[in-house]
Amino acid sequence: MSIAGGVHKALERGREVRCDTVQIFTKSNQQWKAKPLRDEDVHLFQDARRKAKIDVVFAHDCYLINLATPDRVTHEKSVNTLIVELERAEMLGLPWLVMHPGAHKGEGEDTGLKKIATSLDKVLRSTKGFRCRIALENTAGGGSALGFEFAHLRRIIDTAKETERLLVCFDTCHAFAAGYEISTRDGYDETFDEFDREIGFDRLACFHLNDSLKDLGSRVDRHEHIGKGRIGLEGFRLLLNDKRFARTPMVLETPKDKDLKKDKMNLRTLRRLIWKGCKTS
Repeated sequence: MSIAGGVHKALERGREVRCDTVQIFTKSNQQWKAKPLRDEDVHLFQDARRKAKIDVVFAHDCYLINLATPDRVTHEKSVNTLIVELERAEMLGLPWLVMHPGAHKGEGEDTGLKKIATSLDKVLRSTKGFRCRIALENTAGGGSALGFEFAHLRRIIDTAKETERLLVCFDTCHAFAAGYEISTRDGYDETFDEFDREIGFDRLACFHLNDSLKDLGSRVDRHEHIGKGRIGLEGFRLLLNDKRFARTPMVLETPKDKDLKKDKMNLRTLRRLIWKGCKTS
């Protein structure tokens, strides 16, 4: 949900469309800097959260952050900004911060994955004692982006030393575009068997629910409304009725409009797919 007008506004918008779970940005997602959160901002946020009665609220980091970049200046900004984002999420009482692992920009997968792991160690050591954790998001794999294979996320976690606060966010569009066939029963089962082997469901923090405008394995990250893309309704029906994930938070990242009609439409579509007696969070 948009934080235009203040971080608390995201919860008011979430209540308007009857969300159970909301993902927010704690600052602009296209700028490095941000005004510090004031005590008043935190108070307004907590008050709006109580009124909205939204079960789970978590954050996504700034899209400029790239922990794998070979560019020294950008890397330093990325580390420092991620620390600030964790500080802001901690102030708001959020359980985790979702982030894209990074893009190696021609340095190669091995170098990029190692750099992400060591950068995360620096960030997590700098925020020692925080309750807020980091959830690495799987990617579509466009360009030199890392994280499009579950094995990438496993290698980051295995290489890092500060692993207790590392989780994973599963994005349906990204997985499908990366080549994970989640639109059929066989493909769905194979995908989550591999996820469990490589990462483990104990590290699964949340889902991003998005259909994919592009084909399976296209490596193109283009989100579409639920049931309107290449995944189709069956993939979401399988996920929403999988009892293993009945208590795992799920949020939409589908295309937006100003009056929230599209969010309401996508939520209605998803809720109609849930079998009676199988409740998701």
